[in-house]
This record gives sequence, C-alpha cells and structure tokens, in this order.
Amino acid sequence: MSETIQNIRGFGDILPTEAPAWGFVEAAFSHELERDGFDRIRLPIVEKTALFARSIGEVTDIVEKEMYTFSDRNGDSLTLRPEGTAGCVRAGIQRGLLHNATPRLWYMGPMFRHERPQKGRYRQFHQIGAEVFGLTGPDIDAELILMSGRILRRLGLDGVRLELNNLGSPAARADYRQALVEHFLAHESALDEDARRRLESNPLRILDSKNPAMEPVVATAPDLLDYLDAESQAHFDRLKAILDAAGQPYRINSRLVRGLDYYGGTVFEWISDDLGAQGTVLAGGRYDGLVEMIGGRPTPAIGFAAGLERLVALVEALGNVPPGPSPHAYLVVPDAEGMPESLALAERLRHQHARLRLQVHMGGGSVKSQLRRADRSGAALALIHGAAERAAGTMTIKDMRGHREQTTVAVDRLSATLEDWLADGLNRL
Repeated sequence: MSETIQNIRGFGDILPTEAPAWGFVEAAFSHELERDGFDRIRLPIVEKTALFARSIGEVTDIVEKEMYTFSDRNGDSLTLRPEGTAGCVRAGIQRGLLHNATPRLWYMGPMFRHERPQKGRYRQFHQIGAEVFGLTGPDIDAELILMSGRILRRLGLDGVRLELNNLGSPAARADYRQALVEHFLAHESALDEDARRRLESNPLRILDSKNPAMEPVVATAPDLLDYLDAESQAHFDRLKAILDAAGQPYRINSRLVRGLDYYGGTVFEWISDDLGAQGTVLAGGRYDGLVEMIGGRPTPAIGFAAGLERLVALVEALGNVPPGPSPHAYLVVPDAEGMPESLALAERLRHQHARLRLQVHMGGGSVKSQLRRADRSGAALALIHGAAERAAGTMTIKDMRGHREQTTVAVDRLSATLEDWLADGLNRL
C-alpha cells in the first residue's frame, strides 16, 4: 500500500461499523449530563501553548514530551489540546462565564498526545469532560461521582469500581511531598528511570507507577491521608457520608493521584479490570486553584473526563451496543427513466414522515439485485416503483421480513399504508 494513503500511527479511523458504539456512548453521556443541568460548550482544538504549560505544569511528561506544539506564521507557539479542562477554564474566564455564576459545562472531542500507542490509548484520542465552577462543598463532588456512575451503568458497565482519595490543601501536599522525596531518596537505587526523573518535579506521580519492580518501594511510602489538613479531612468525611447515604460503594486508595499538577482535594477514578494495567475509564477531581493560576479570580472547581476509546471497547466487548439505524424502507427503481419521478415521490414521503428513514437505490440493476441490496440494508420494507407501477399510479410494497403479504397500493394511499405497516418501528424512534 502506498504510504500516501496510510494513516499516521496512533491516529485511527472510526468506521461506519464502529460508529453505532460511539454514538451509543456519546448519547448516554449527553442524556445524563443534560438531565443534571449541564450545558455543552464547544472548545477549539488549538490553544496557545502557554495555557497548557501554565495549567498542566512545565515539567510534566505531557508538556515536556507529549504535546503537539508548533509555531504558526506569526511566530506564535500553538498546541493541539492534550486535555480539555484548561481550555474550558480559559473560555470561562475570557467569556465571562464564571462571573457571579456557578456554570456546569460539558464538552466532547479529540485530544492529542504523542505517546506510545497501546490498548485503548491513541495519539489522537477522544474525551468527554464535565466541569463545575464556583462550588466548594462535598455535595457537588458527590453529585459528579454519582452522575458518572449512573452514566457508566447506563452503558451496562456494572463491573467498574470507584476509588477515592483526597490530595489535601497545597500546604499539606507540600509537607507530604517532602516526606515522599526523603523516602524515595532513601531507596534511590530501587527507582526506575521515570521515578528518578519525577523525583524532583512531581514525586506524587511515582505513586502511580505501573512498573511491578517499583511496588515494594511504593508500598512502603508515607501515606498521603496521614498528612491531610483538618479542613480537607472534614470535606473528605462529608463526601464519604453522602456516598454512603446514596448506597454508592467505593474504595479509599491513598495512592490515587492525578497526572496533572492542578488537582488538589477530592480525586476519584472509575476502574475496569478488563483493560489491563491502564484500567481507568473515567477520572476526575477538584482543581480549586486552576482558575486563578490561569488568570481569573479565585474560583473553586471540580470536573471529570472519560476516554471514549476505552468505553467503546468495553461496551462492544459486553455486547451492549444497540444496532445502528437501518432504513425503514428501500425504494427500488428498476429503470433510469423512472428516477426523476421516484426521487420526487421519496422527497414527498420524507416530508410527510419526518422520522421515516428511506433509502433510494442508486446505480441501476435488476429488481432482483436491488431487492438483495434492500435486504442487506436491513430495511423492513422494499418499495418497488417500476414502469408498470408508474403507469398505474401505484407502488408495490414487499415486507422484507415476511410478516405481511406483498401488496400494491395507489400512490395517493402510500403514505397512510406506510404509516400502518411501519407503525411499531416509527413509534420506537
């Protein structure tokens, strides 16, 4: 195959056979987010590089090694967005959405990171994210957690589990960071290359190591929850009480951290055991300092993001994807001379039945071959509009599933007949 028609490694196509699963996942999120009062925001794919350097952290793996960054013709440094929260915060500040308000925003679309492609992870990947601004209490933390669990259950993912942690205040994290550095320095010979690099820049990320050889040194590290300040502990206790009252199971994981520098306070993940080591399907937490860091007024915030590739893989593996929409009817046109009249008739039918899915055969062929196409399309009915039918002002209707006998009706009765034959299918739309 010529290299000119090969896609770039890590940038995949979503084929028509895969689209129903994507639509199923996207629709579940959209439905539940809108039920809970979230408004959709559409963010640009390209942002100024400084936005991510400031928000994510200049010494993180994402900024140092993974971002797709380039200079435009004006010499400005631009970046394909590696995540959605920073852009959402930028829009909130720039467009005045955060002023004396508590907006609930959600977004969906592609993100970009130059990392090693692996199962469920690509260089162009897709996320759905939700962000809430201006609320400080554990009640909004709990609502996001409960809502995200409801979305996953709607997708049929009953096997995922919830893990919780609290990263504490900046001062508490600073104390804990120092204790971590001292611990890992005392075991420096056991650290792998990634851990050594993170030791000075972001030692909390060492706790998230997936290297089995690192397990002993990570397991003996100081416990973050022992360093929590009183306010964070009280917030965490109230959050757990709300989840307990709602009957939501969870596991406290004091090693749970987030990969981005701006998180603090509540963090959570929904995890599947069916995706290997990289089992997180939805994750989020508080980032109360990010709005001010980017240039806005101090504003508390919390959000989550979910990777669509992983969710699609899970729902497909479980067989939870409903079939894609097939045509209700397939219009068979045996001769080219009849196409103008047939197309005009098809347009009238679509106008009369706004939900009717009607496919007109194109490309000619015998009635037999067109009926085979109609069958492969999944259509319930075939409408045959040949020369004889046109001359008589009629339409032949063939039930492709054999529930009714083939019949011929006058064109002026066609609309009512279709409504009768397709009543169940149309009502389910």
